[in-house]
Amino acid sequence: MKKTFKKMLACAMSAAMVCGVFAGCAKKEDKTVKMINISLTDEEYAFGVDKNNAELLEKVNAYVKEVKGNGKLDTICNNYFGDGTPQAVVSATLDESKEQLVVVTNAEFAPFEYKEGNNYYGIDMELVAGLAEYVGQELVILDVDFDSVCTYVETGRADMVAAALTVNETRKQSVTFSESYYLASQVLIVPNAETKFDNCKSTADVIAVLEAAACKIGGQSGTTAESYVKGDADWGFDGVKGATWIGYTSGSLAANDMVAGNIDYVLIDKAPAQVIVEKIAQANK
Repeated sequence: MKKTFKKMLACAMSAAMVCGVFAGCAKKEDKTVKMINISLTDEEYAFGVDKNNAELLEKVNAYVKEVKGNGKLDTICNNYFGDGTPQAVVSATLDESKEQLVVVTNAEFAPFEYKEGNNYYGIDMELVAGLAEYVGQELVILDVDFDSVCTYVETGRADMVAAALTVNETRKQSVTFSESYYLASQVLIVPNAETKFDNCKSTADVIAVLEAAACKIGGQSGTTAESYVKGDADWGFDGVKGATWIGYTSGSLAANDMVAGNIDYVLIDKAPAQVIVEKIAQANK
């Protein structure tokens, strides 16, 4: 009886050890994400200038034309998309007694505008740093919620917006757009394990998947993505039928909430989408 018990105990211990080994080798949960590389929109980014400042608009347009023609814009973009080095931009303190160029942004949209410490980085930030030199004024950057950037200019608290701002008729009521300097598009970020979009070849295919079942789509509040999901006649967007929009202060927060399982997908501009996907991959190595 004692020998039988000892054999049973030994077998049980062996089984427990085997289970422990398998448990230790269990596959780590995939918390990475991927971008569906199909553009849902075609957009143009431009600076939004004070409607009452025709002189500044003329200078901004001349500057945009110059940097597009002399390769400076390409060099700046290479700092974020290629092998260049991002350049820090420092904001002066607002002082109405000085000749200052006051630019409003939302520094939550890498690689166009973001902060590290007290320094600003991004394509837009490097562009406006050059613009301030071009017009001979000290640069002041105001960092506010994206929903408010056009309002700041409309109410005279800033001279212009530099915030990866898509040109559209609604915003033209608040600002005058400069010549465009960047072509953009909206894309989806989805969990890496998501397979529903694997056979998609077109925008219509992606929309068909989204509308096949009720889903929660997140993104930065006040952006093109929100108008796209909800539908907006001024933008020419029909909306995504059956989808619920969940707004966040940044696309990164939306992506993190998707990883946590609280929303299904994220809709955002392609360049920021690539940055977000890479950052989440690095964080989960």
